[in-house]
Amino acid sequence: MRTLKLYGLLATLTLLGLSPAYAQNPFITNQFTADPTARVFGDRVYVYPSHDIRATPGHGRAGWFVMEDYHVFSSANLTDWMDHGVIVTQNKVPWVKPDSYSMWAPDCIFRNGKYYFYFPSTPRDTTVSKGFTIGVAVADKPTGPFVPQPLPIKGVRGIDPNVLIDKDGQAYLYWSQGNIYGAKLKDNMLELADEPKTLGELPTKGLKEGPYVFERKGIYYLTYPHVENKTERLEYATSTSPLGPFTVKGVIMDESPTGCWTNHHSFLQFKNQWYLFYHHNDLSPKFDKNRSVRIDSLSFAADGSIQKVKPTLRGVGLTDARQKIQLDRYSRLSERGAAIAFLDTANTFQGWKTVFAGNSGWVQYNGVAFGQQKLKTVSLRGASTAGATLQIRLDNATGPVIAEVAVPKGTWHEVKAPIMAFKPGTHALFVAPKSQAPVEVDWVRFE
Repeated sequence: MRTLKLYGLLATLTLLGLSPAYAQNPFITNQFTADPTARVFGDRVYVYPSHDIRATPGHGRAGWFVMEDYHVFSSANLTDWMDHGVIVTQNKVPWVKPDSYSMWAPDCIFRNGKYYFYFPSTPRDTTVSKGFTIGVAVADKPTGPFVPQPLPIKGVRGIDPNVLIDKDGQAYLYWSQGNIYGAKLKDNMLELADEPKTLGELPTKGLKEGPYVFERKGIYYLTYPHVENKTERLEYATSTSPLGPFTVKGVIMDESPTGCWTNHHSFLQFKNQWYLFYHHNDLSPKFDKNRSVRIDSLSFAADGSIQKVKPTLRGVGLTDARQKIQLDRYSRLSERGAAIAFLDTANTFQGWKTVFAGNSGWVQYNGVAFGQQKLKTVSLRGASTAGATLQIRLDNATGPVIAEVAVPKGTWHEVKAPIMAFKPGTHALFVAPKSQAPVEVDWVRFE
């Protein structure tokens, strides 16, 4: 019954023009996404990212960031994500230059029964402002339809808008342009209430951008990407006031080990757990202007300092055993005998595969929810040049063997095997070849 409900949901989403996604990193794999702002509205999490696309002749600048619209994604559990489609596009905003392809990092906030979507872009009228400015679109629902205001916010020049509504109800707008700025907003959320203030207590060396401000236990956290060396790392400063003065405290996430130039983020508390939303160029490893959004858990020390976050491929949340489990988004991978590769380097949106060179390699995937109802078979999509057998254990390398799956010789096959011993609850999967022959795995699913 649950499988039928899942298939019914997927069919409904397709009819509505919506796309599902799941909870490994990156958690959106049907398009490039970056700069994710995550918000809780009602009982769902909504993510408002920017939308990277490839430049084509006459459409954007080759070798640079190219963005023409915004999507919004939502989830009730941080595991199953729904794409609600385009909410704002450059050629339908009165003040935006329609061929600028500069719809960069946005934010969205709820106030007075309305949803206010803040976004930067290049103005059509350069006599009003040269460079970027920031506008607002307003909706009755978090998924829109959003109606853009006819003009951008007066007195604001820059990118990366972020809004904080303080405990006393006062709203603040933050943005960046060389420095990071902040100002009070009027109650209408569309105009500044005072002159912008430069938040000048931050590092002076290197680029600073992408502010995200939140309050926790009386401490105001100003978090931001900063190029200390060659690429951005995520840092933070704290204050007892929304506009500072701030004191630099440390690093939230180190520079990308693979050289992705940018990172851009938001913080979210959901069901008593804090999360960091950020991006990396997982689906475009050779071109870091096409990014993809990720989530990882984070925590605070007793003194309020942020514990440094180590990026993961596994991401957060549980994976239903009845869904396709992407082992390549592993929790642990052996140093030898196992590797990850794209299924198709010409179409990276197809995702990855786990490649075993022989029986010395293994992969572990944590957080698989088997439920209580007994499952009888395991399905696997695999390929092997000579034919191979894969062994699936629960929890770790010495855990009980629940299935052995024979992958026939040849290209990709979907094969099934009986489950030898079912254990209800949530477990890790430990998968390793039983034979010496090389074998590749796309996904595993239980039924």
